[in-house]
Amino acid sequence: MWLAVAAVALGGVAIAVQAPINAALGRGLGAPVPAAAVSFGVGFLVLLAVSVVQGQGGAYLKLGQVPTWTLLGGLLGAWYVFAAVWGVASLGVVTLVAALVFGQMAAALVIDATGILGMAVREITPTRIAAAGMVLGGLVLSRL
Repeated sequence: MWLAVAAVALGGVAIAVQAPINAALGRGLGAPVPAAAVSFGVGFLVLLAVSVVQGQGGAYLKLGQVPTWTLLGGLLGAWYVFAAVWGVASLGVVTLVAALVFGQMAAALVIDATGILGMAVREITPTRIAAAGMVLGGLVLSRL
């Protein structure tokens, strides 16, 4: 379990560092949407190469068989990258990440409570609600 926590925490570091890098790219290009597209393009190429090197390239042949709604992850990722490129200059990295984590926790509570998107239903306890509230408090404090 702790290895997974460490991997996800490093993913959080990547998100915090990615926003200002993509914002700099946006400034260099003069527009946030092309910067987001370039960021996605680089990520796509890296993941494509890794999947082929790992011998998983054949999985792409199954793309026509997956439910269409499962492709929305790319759309949601594009929204995140665009919002981060656009918002980091005015919010700063701490507020951007606090807002990101709060949004994730709010959505996670709904997903856990309902079991939507193929997830198992998990109990929403006062402690879990308090955890989201503390993140919201951190978001508010980041702007003071």
